[in-house]
This record gives sequence, C-alpha cells and structure tokens, in this order.
Amino acid sequence: MSPQATVISIETPLSEDMGAMIAELNEVLLTLSPPEACYHLSVQEMAGDATTVFVARVDGDAAACGALHRHANGIAEVKRMYTRPAYQGQGLGGKILERIVLLAQSEGFNSLVLETGDKHQAAWRIYERAGFNRCGPVLDYPDSPYSVFYSRPLAAS
Repeated sequence: MSPQATVISIETPLSEDMGAMIAELNEVLLTLSPPEACYHLSVQEMAGDATTVFVARVDGDAAACGALHRHANGIAEVKRMYTRPAYQGQGLGGKILERIVLLAQSEGFNSLVLETGDKHQAAWRIYERAGFNRCGPVLDYPDSPYSVFYSRPLAAS
C-alpha cells in the first residue's frame, strides 16, 4: 500500500465537498449536544472575510477542516474543527490547529479561544496538547453544562 498524500491549505467552504463535510460535522454535533448548545457557523458565514478555513485533503479527498474566526479586541476563535472518521488518528486535527495558531499569531491576535462540547474528549486532547487551557465562557457564549471553553494566549510573531 502506498503512502497517502496529505495537503493542508486554505480553501473556500462553498465547494460541494466542503459543504458535504460541514453538513456531516453538523449531524455529528447534533448527536452529542442538544440543538440549542450547537453554535455552528454556516458555510456561508465561514466564507466571510472574518473567517479563514483550512482543509486537509488526503489523496484529494476532504478529510478534515478547521477555521480561524476573527473577533474584536485582539481575540480570535477556533471554529468548525472536524476530522472525518476514516481519517481520525492521523494527526490531521492537530496539524490544522497548528496552522490556525500560526495564522492568529502572524495577524497579531493576543489570544485564541474556543467552545467545544462536553462529550468531545478527543478534541480536548488536541487542544490541550496545543497549549490551550480550560477557562470560563468566552466571547458571547452562554455558560452551559454542554459547553467546555478553552483559551490560549498568543505571542505575535
């Protein structure tokens, strides 16, 4: 078996395969949290100027994604992190998160924050390995038993 070619790049979320992957992500999240505790950006919102979407492709197939969403006051947010089940365990989420962190640093953000679900232990491990620490609610998210919040200070590069 030949090794698979993996490429991570910035892409539009408006392509057909990205729309399918985001729809899959939304379905997964709704199995883990009630609808009122899911804070999705739509693909249209992800395509806006405030958001940069990273996609990992394995042999050309959309395998994982994540996004940097910009806010005021030096804060950026990690959004829409997802690795399709067939590609989990290959480190794609960590590699995308690394790209998000580097972009936020290069743009001069002071901190990077995120909200994730209370049942997403695999995601917690990725965030904690990348230097994120649990914290209280961030941005305008409500304090919810279904949410876990993380933050990481950034040094501008």
